[in-house]
Amino acid sequence: MTEGEAPDDGAGESVVRRDRFSGGPARGFMSSLAADERIFDADLAVDRAHVVMLAEQDVVESAVAGEILAALAEVESAGHGALPDGEDVHEAIETAVVDRVGPEGGKMHTARSRNDEVAACIRYRLREDLLDAAEGTIALREALVDVAADHVDTVMPGYTHLQPAQPTTLAHFLLSYESAVARDTARLLDAYDRTNRSPLGAAAFAGTPFDVDRERTADLLGFDGVVENSMDASAGRDFLAEATSALATHAVTLSGLAEDLVIFANKGYVDLADDYSSTSSIMPQKVNPDTLELVRAVAGDAVGGLTGLLTTLKGLPRAYNRDLQRATPHAWETVDAVSEATAVAAGAVATAEWPAETLAAEAGAGFSTATGVADALAMAGVPFRTAHEVLAEAAERAGGETPDVATLDEVAGDVLGASLFEYVPRETVEAVLDPVESVASRDSVGGPAPEAVASQLDAATAGLDADADAIGARRDALDAAAATLASEVDERV
Repeated sequence: MTEGEAPDDGAGESVVRRDRFSGGPARGFMSSLAADERIFDADLAVDRAHVVMLAEQDVVESAVAGEILAALAEVESAGHGALPDGEDVHEAIETAVVDRVGPEGGKMHTARSRNDEVAACIRYRLREDLLDAAEGTIALREALVDVAADHVDTVMPGYTHLQPAQPTTLAHFLLSYESAVARDTARLLDAYDRTNRSPLGAAAFAGTPFDVDRERTADLLGFDGVVENSMDASAGRDFLAEATSALATHAVTLSGLAEDLVIFANKGYVDLADDYSSTSSIMPQKVNPDTLELVRAVAGDAVGGLTGLLTTLKGLPRAYNRDLQRATPHAWETVDAVSEATAVAAGAVATAEWPAETLAAEAGAGFSTATGVADALAMAGVPFRTAHEVLAEAAERAGGETPDVATLDEVAGDVLGASLFEYVPRETVEAVLDPVESVASRDSVGGPAPEAVASQLDAATAGLDADADAIGARRDALDAAAATLASEVDERV
């Protein structure tokens, strides 16, 4: 600046980089402004809470704070698309405020860094995404429970290694996935609780000499507390890794459900609604479970996102490194894809038709009741391995299908040296060969017998209610904080 020249107020240019660092091809490479549209609202909330706190602490004059807050309202009204160019949304919003207020607008950045600011914005937005994802798991669990409740007595084939294994019920099968998705819900809520801590006030990483109130900004933003250590607050991204891991784990659960439904559709065990199917472009007779195949594929995307995120974080030194700018999109892409896949899976389950007669007819295929006969022999005192040998030989003689009672008796004579009926009454053998009776006998905790499934349904319903309440409580806390922040802002504008 030459003598007598008025100082440049920075209007229309970056308030952070100025001339020295404002040009060159690397500027575009460094910019995350377009991708940051996702955290535009979060940044405005963080800015407001920070300015309110600075005013309360007499770090920034009340009148200046009011001007800044009024400028932030104008920036919000104009929208992300109206922001000036910048490296990121944080810089662009600050530039827009300075353009409106003048140099005094730069006081909004007092006692903070973009390092703690961006960490706060990511946490602020991600916690909403995690609650949305958790609500998606609730909807899927409700669909699974509702359909299971209608099919407690619907017998169907059960598989291991994709081979007929033992008969079970449709309710038992569906509740097996409800249990898994319930754990996915718990992981998402755990991730939420560790995400919902405020890093604001940590500044670049070494804190600030200003008399800030970190707990106050945490309260205004609905955080449950602060990340205590300032270096950890600015640098830590393990909350991203935990959230993405929970989402990837849920995606794997979804992939298993989708795979089962695709296989069942192939066998004629389930009829998917047209909304969740498609036809071939050349073969008009075909009905393809395309949506579920895409649900299955999302697991690969989610695992890839987690791998990319962890690889980016691996080996980063403390405290802040620009690599972190490339880490966050992995979480955004994963939460979006997995949430959408969850909704599709829930819809497919809720609208599917299950042909009970077909399922019942296939329930005993491949001599799936063999274990029941072996168990009956074991209950009569025959060592289970010996009983296993009897049934294995009977299955071989029947070509893998269910042998008749005469064949079972003949094999028992060869292996045990006595008639089968000396150990187990004929009527018992005939009963355990029936898939319905076989299922009814398996009444241990968590088993497929109707009584055992009824208990599982009760537990699943109670778990659903508890988790829905937990999500609701977290949303209520966020809403209350947002209302408090809005009230504090209104008093100063």
